[in-house]
Amino acid sequence: MSEATFTFRVDEALKTEFSTAAKARDRSGAQLLRDFMREFVQQQQEAAAHDAWFRRQVQIGLDSANAGNLIPAAEVEARFAAKRVATRRRLEASE
Repeated sequence: MSEATFTFRVDEALKTEFSTAAKARDRSGAQLLRDFMREFVQQQQEAAAHDAWFRRQVQIGLDSANAGNLIPAAEVEARFAAKRVATRRRLEASE
């Protein structure tokens, strides 16, 4: 792995506090910044992967609906009304 220098400006007080906090954890500021950068990149990659997955799922749903694979609202309501009744019965029986 090749290394590169990353230079940026930061308020002196923040730099001092950060360095002190890093030393208290037996780490250098550079080590913590590398860790933060890795975590940020990983979070962004995971967010992008989730977004791509979500978009695929939405497209699958749209394609299915466009193909006529729909359930009427009344049927959905009836199914979930039955599930609510069953759940209430289980809750009442466990009391």
